[in-house]
Amino acid sequence: LEPPMLRERVFALASSTVPSPAATQQHLHALALQLSQELENDVTPAEIQHGLYADLKENHILTAFDVPTPEALLHRYNLSQVQGIFYKASQVVLQAYRNDPGEYKLLFRYLKLFRLMAYIEGDADQGFTVSIDGPTSLFKPSTRYGLDMAKLIPAILHVTRWSLTASLYTRDRYTQQPKERRFTLEADCGLVSHYPPGKPYDSMIEESFANRWPHTKTPWRLEREVDLLPIPGSVMIPDFRLVHPDGRNYLLEIVGYWRPEYLRKKFSQVRRAACNTLILAVSERLNLEKAGIKTTDVPAKIIWFKNKLTPKAVLDCLET
Repeated sequence: LEPPMLRERVFALASSTVPSPAATQQHLHALALQLSQELENDVTPAEIQHGLYADLKENHILTAFDVPTPEALLHRYNLSQVQGIFYKASQVVLQAYRNDPGEYKLLFRYLKLFRLMAYIEGDADQGFTVSIDGPTSLFKPSTRYGLDMAKLIPAILHVTRWSLTASLYTRDRYTQQPKERRFTLEADCGLVSHYPPGKPYDSMIEESFANRWPHTKTPWRLEREVDLLPIPGSVMIPDFRLVHPDGRNYLLEIVGYWRPEYLRKKFSQVRRAACNTLILAVSERLNLEKAGIKTTDVPAKIIWFKNKLTPKAVLDCLET
């Protein structure tokens, strides 16, 4: 059994009596007997105890290790040295010159994946200027946000032609007075990305939906390489495009992240994009009312889902 299911069985038994060391042993022996019969294999109380929280990171057991080559280790070290600089960044301005459109899409997907605050100008023909607020620009500097910004650097390395300038705020070691410094990086810097060149999924909901689609019997084709929707100050990148052989096509955006500021930004993007072929799949778990969002004025079809988005729900929407 998986640890969550194992915990459910143990806790269900434990809830029937007053907690005590003796009761614990009784429950473990009783469950061991039940599982031995169900699985047709001997299960001991000790195995249940060890497996109860085996899914926690601190209890993971290393069973295999892919030894990196000296060159790969050196590349990771050099890249990490550069990434650490961005913990103290107040702003990063990235110039992504004319590149293959797929490279832009990959870059913007990583921006979206790491939920960085960015202002985007330009187009696919001329290139884009991406201004990213750094952790020291927040009311309270956040190392976690600085880490998210540092995570973007390996993604930038997949773009062929680019340059960036970072404004850094540090404190003098002796006087503790703030100092502004500048850091620049260009495409020929020699750093090597360890990120795969493929397209990352933003969430498990999105990945699960994409994996289910091939099993549906439909002429609609699901694509991840979708067009960029330029909007003032940003670019919207819908998660999927649905294409029918007769020429019809729709864009699908999955909204499953719960933070109010994210929801407000997402629905603002949808309104500004004014795309009448956009479908929004929205989790019922989200408290849109608390975030001050009204779906009545959104120029898009809306699908509501609970735990997972099914291809059938999307197909039903396409045919209505």
